[in-house]
Amino acid sequence: MSDTKNLDLLHSITGVDDLKRLNTSQLPELSQQMRDYLIETLAPIGGHLGAGLGVVELSIALHYVFDSPKDKIVWDVGHQAYPHKILTGRLEGMPTMRQYGGLNGFTKRKESEHDCFGAGHASTSISAAYGFAMGRDLQHQDNHAIAVIGDGSLGGGMAFEALNHAGGNDNNLLVVLNDNEMSIAPNVGAMSSYLARIITDKNYTNAKETAKKILNKVPAVFDVAKRLEGHVKGMITPGKLFEELGFRYIGPIDGHDFDTLLPTLENCKDLKGPVLLHVLTKKGLGYEPAEEDPETWHGLGPYCLKSGAPIKNADAPKTYTQAFGDTLIDLAKEDESIVAITGAMPGGTGLSPFAKMFPKRCIDVGIAEQHALTFAGGLACAGMKPVVAIYSTFLQRAYDQIIHDICIQNLHVVMCLDRAGIVGADGATHTGMFDIAYLRCLPNMTIMCPKDEVELTHMLKTALDMDGPVAIRYPRGSGLGLQDETPEVLSVGKAELISEGKDGLVVSVGTRFVDAKAAVQTLKEEDNQDFALLNLRFVKPLDIESIVNNLPDGKTLVVVEEGVGIGGIGEKIAVEAMKADWSGKFVHVAMPDAFPEHGTQAEILRDLKLDKDGIVKQVRGVL
Repeated sequence: MSDTKNLDLLHSITGVDDLKRLNTSQLPELSQQMRDYLIETLAPIGGHLGAGLGVVELSIALHYVFDSPKDKIVWDVGHQAYPHKILTGRLEGMPTMRQYGGLNGFTKRKESEHDCFGAGHASTSISAAYGFAMGRDLQHQDNHAIAVIGDGSLGGGMAFEALNHAGGNDNNLLVVLNDNEMSIAPNVGAMSSYLARIITDKNYTNAKETAKKILNKVPAVFDVAKRLEGHVKGMITPGKLFEELGFRYIGPIDGHDFDTLLPTLENCKDLKGPVLLHVLTKKGLGYEPAEEDPETWHGLGPYCLKSGAPIKNADAPKTYTQAFGDTLIDLAKEDESIVAITGAMPGGTGLSPFAKMFPKRCIDVGIAEQHALTFAGGLACAGMKPVVAIYSTFLQRAYDQIIHDICIQNLHVVMCLDRAGIVGADGATHTGMFDIAYLRCLPNMTIMCPKDEVELTHMLKTALDMDGPVAIRYPRGSGLGLQDETPEVLSVGKAELISEGKDGLVVSVGTRFVDAKAAVQTLKEEDNQDFALLNLRFVKPLDIESIVNNLPDGKTLVVVEEGVGIGGIGEKIAVEAMKADWSGKFVHVAMPDAFPEHGTQAEILRDLKLDKDGIVKQVRGVL
């Protein structure tokens, strides 16, 4: 890094107008200062550093050439939008990135008029940008619509749907393909291989330039050749796929070279119809640790500025993600039919060690959640035991496949839902708040919620021993530090009674157990209220018998779950209790009908009254 104290040029940029007043010769220095600033500012707080470092020049060039917010720049996912945020007046807020009350880690419409479309999930930018383009033309307006999409996101089916739609029409649209050979993990699949061939294919460029030199000497022949270019290009151009989809393909060009970026973008402004500009960048550029390990540095917590080493609590217990991954390895050693599936997130879902040990039995399908689930269904039909490790929020993208391809056929597919409930710094787009509500209504589905990391291992063993579709939901972060046990098969649909009580019943769902247990203890010590405590374990099938048998008539029923209240399991439990002639008071401790803000998990749980104090307060409200 250069001298991080010399950031005068960067601090002179309070908005895009300041950027446009710079000479092009100043832009490389601005890029260096921006990298220095990002590396130093994010060290104590973490964030999506690698993605941002890779698009510094591209971000500057886009805002230098186009006129945001009039021109609509749509960033796919949004984790690469940190430079964009700096250039659009949010430099002073960067130290609050992903912190409680601070800047959002992704683009967010409420945060800035320059964030024209919110993001957080992949492959959405082309659809949104084309919506802007169509809306512009229908209203006879004059502005540009630009989608910036990474090569990993381009592998998502939604991106192809948008390319197919936009390419079949003549609306002006610029798609900037940011090609760094990475999504989060290294890219997989045919699209990644195709882009790699484009990068290395010099034949088309060389042949075209040679032909120009020859034909320019014979003007009449050159005119004929120019008219034939479109037909010939379709046979030999490395961008043939995009041309066939109706886009004018340009590139690939160096995404870190202003002498190439600026004139190319200026030319793209004048082109009519859909255009795809292929830009080559390097993820993590400017910070050696991020360049060497772009997967780890895609998004991480605090790190040592000098060494780049992550700052971790050495005494922190094993995470739920690690417990899942370790257990799956142990079970796969005994059962060769177990196959793991990930959607471009082997590290985030804990499958990287599994992939090293069983490379042929760990399949990364890329950012393609719909395909992942139906593919798992096919594996199940073929006699395998597919385990789909996926974030709860990303499973939403494959809902039809869960219903149509798995549940209707009652296929044995195990869905392991990481990041269920509050995720913290990534906010609403990554919060796994809906899974209980949208899964429990599906016939043939079994849903488990472990109270701790050891119970998670038992549930994984149980799920693989069952038939039919199974979902296990567990949170982000560390477990309780419990000793490992040999996984055992649980009694399906049977809750665990922790303690008895004469004044009511608290039903705990999943890892809210620790706070629910503490709340029961507080109510007993401070309010002289003796509540029974039941660890539900299975959301579906539901252990109605244990609930009714431990709920005194006329007493208070409390259900604590880290998911939405509307459609949550608490509603079902209340109905079943009333069917059994219970007539007491009901307290449903759950997430409200609103999207949460970002902050630490503890801060959001506190705000939503899902921690111990919140549970106690809500119960006292009805006593």
